[in-house]
Amino acid sequence: MCSYLKCLIAVATSLILAGTAPLDAEPPGFMEGHLKIVSPRAVEPSDNMPRPAVAPEIYAKTPLIIFSEDGKKEIAHLTADENGNYRVALPPGAYMLDVEDRVAKHVPAAPRPFTVVSNETVHVDMNILIGIRQHL
Repeated sequence: MCSYLKCLIAVATSLILAGTAPLDAEPPGFMEGHLKIVSPRAVEPSDNMPRPAVAPEIYAKTPLIIFSEDGKKEIAHLTADENGNYRVALPPGAYMLDVEDRVAKHVPAAPRPFTVVSNETVHVDMNILIGIRQHL
């Protein structure tokens, strides 16, 4: 059992060290972009009413993953909003944006490497071409 003064010093030192850790950390940067899903068999409606190219629920069915630069460690999962846009804060570093289960689902998309810089925003779009046999 430690004396009152030793315990008080240990607690104070721990609080000081814990309080200074975030101050030493580099501020995050941001990655934002747009998920574009294109179907080569899009048909123009006969009533000339504008319609979204992709139903909003399709974006929810197409989750994205941010991996470490080597593609081995999952860093974050994100889903585009109903307009296909996404944004995430990340620590500075090199990353790779990919579609979740791209290979298993045979999603025709290419992983996109990118680098995040502190207090800056990098724009990374993901494009997917879907066909008749493609199911997201």
